[in-house]
Formats: sequence, structure tokens, C-alpha cells
Amino acid sequence: MVDHQHYFPTKKALALVLGLSILVLLGLGGSMYYERALAPITSQLKPVIFTIQKGSTLNHVTQELKEKGLIRSRLTFMLLAHLRGVDRSIKAGKYVLSPSYPAEKILDILVKGQGIRFVITIPEGKNIYDVGKILEEAGLFKRKEFLKAATDKSLLKSLGVPGDSAEGYLFPDTYYVSYGMGPDDVVKMCVRHFWDIWHTKHLDQKAKARGLDVHTVVILASIVEREALVERERNIIASVFFNRLKRGMKLQADPTVRYGLLVDMGIFPRRLRTRHLRHKSPYNTYVYKGLPKGPVCNPGLDSLKAVLDPADTDYLYFVSMNNGTHKFSKTLKEHNRAVYEYQIRKVRPQPHKGTPQK
Repeated sequence: MVDHQHYFPTKKALALVLGLSILVLLGLGGSMYYERALAPITSQLKPVIFTIQKGSTLNHVTQELKEKGLIRSRLTFMLLAHLRGVDRSIKAGKYVLSPSYPAEKILDILVKGQGIRFVITIPEGKNIYDVGKILEEAGLFKRKEFLKAATDKSLLKSLGVPGDSAEGYLFPDTYYVSYGMGPDDVVKMCVRHFWDIWHTKHLDQKAKARGLDVHTVVILASIVEREALVERERNIIASVFFNRLKRGMKLQADPTVRYGLLVDMGIFPRRLRTRHLRHKSPYNTYVYKGLPKGPVCNPGLDSLKAVLDPADTDYLYFVSMNNGTHKFSKTLKEHNRAVYEYQIRKVRPQPHKGTPQK
């Protein structure tokens, strides 16, 4: 019979086994704690408006999240952000969050910047002052703050804008603006959209073929945008301005006078007086020959296209017929007759259907 001897572990071995057991238990406990700390606080939606200001640190954000009852643990939330490598990627903005969201979802929303967005529409023909007012009325920031960004030379240079302001390059469209975006961010968004349109619609190639630089096109398009009230007249009006430039004539475009008065005096008269036409402004094409100093509004795609594809005419003049359309003339005599007919006698033809208001 074999004599079986009993084995008794040493104290050192017992301590090792006990230590390993404790580590396993701690690991399991830590894992369970970590998972619980990231879990939603409640199953009820209870939406909460949560704002992150520009320059806020992760520590400040987690403190706010904790105080508003959106996360269980500040430490765990910060650890999660560090483990994912997004501790410096949380974006400023205004968000709709809920204590029913797990911490991972809240972090994703803040990192992706999925905040409340403002839908801002910039109509064709609006100038930077109008855009500033639109943004201010939307509650984003003050008009003067936007105008400061729109005339920031270093910002304009970085965006490839050749003028003294972003006028003409804030492409008219509908934009989705996040709460945390600043005036410079909006300028960047609109100008980059302009360049995208300029290239994807091949306007750059058409301009090159006609020997025109982008600034010339934008300036002329801005005047056409303010003068044309019906689509079919855009190319004709563009032809008038090209014809006058070729002959060394002053453009004598009313929109340039109004814009100069707006820039210099803060007024934008609906009806121009003789004193307005004589106002010495680099935008006033009644005073100076050639193009005005810069664009007088932000033109849309149709006006840009009209300048790059003007009608083939001999017209040098046009006057409003008081119904949204114009009477075009080749000679000054014809034009004077039209002015008498439609501006002095106030003959009013049948109104043009669908005439937009600017």
C-alpha cells in the first residue's frame, strides 16, 4: 500500500493566492463600478439644455454635467474621455441632453458637436450689414461683432478674399449654425461655400475664358443682383454694364450710390436725391468711372452666371417701368424719352407676375 503524504502550502504560497484573489475581486469590482458609473441615471427622458462656452476645460464640463444630473461620476467621465483620446475634442455649443443617456452617448454628442443648430438663410442681394442683422436677430451674436469679423484683413487673406471685406463672398444660401460658433466661423463657412460654388460650377473657367478675375465678376454680379428683379433681365442688364465699360462711360448704377451712403453715413435711402448722386464715395459710379471699390451686396449664382454670359446687345441705358421690369435703350435720346414716359409721366404697364421684392 502506497503511503499518501498530505501537502500543506507554505505561508508564502497562501499569501500569493490570497493576493491574486483580491486583485481579481478588485478587478471585477472596478469593472462593475466603471460600468455602473457610465450607465444612465434614469430611464426618463427629461431633456436638459446644456451649454458649453468657448474655452471650457474638460474638468469644468464634467463638473457642469454632474451638477445638472446628467452623469453619475465626474472621475469616470473624464477617464472615459482620456481613454478615447478625446479629452481635448469637446466642442463649444448648446446641446439637448438627458439623464437617460449613457455617458458614452453624452460624450459622443459633445465631441461631434451635435448641438442645437440655428437655421440661417442669407437671401440673394443682402449686404454684410443685412447679414449681421439676421445673425443678431437669431440670437447668435451682435451685428457689430459680425461686421468686425467680416472686415478682418488677416481672416479675409486666409480665405482668399481679395477685397477689404467679405462683401460679395458670403454666398446666399441656408446655413446651419451651431450655438458655439463665433462671427469668424460664420464668415469662414459662407466664404468657403462661395469658393466651392465658384469651382464646382466651373465659374472659374468661364471667368478665365472671358479674361475676368473673380473680384470683377463678383462686383458686377452684385450690381446686377440689386438691379434685376426678373430673371430674364439679368443677362441684359449685365450686357449694359459691359457696354458702358467698353465705351469708358460711367456705370451710373443706383445700388452703388446707396451702398456708399450706407458705408459712409449709415443710411440706405429708397429714393435717391441729387445730393445722394453727388456723394463722393469710392462706391459711387455716378461720380467715378469704372467699377466701384467693391461688391455692393452678396450676389447669387444666377447673377454670377449672367455676368459670365451676358446677352449680346447694344443697350447702354435702362430705366424702371414701375412693374419690376425695365425699358432698355441704345441711345441717350431714347433713354430720355423712356425716363419721361415712366418716371415723370409715371406710366405704369401691366405688373409683371412673380416680381420679387428686394
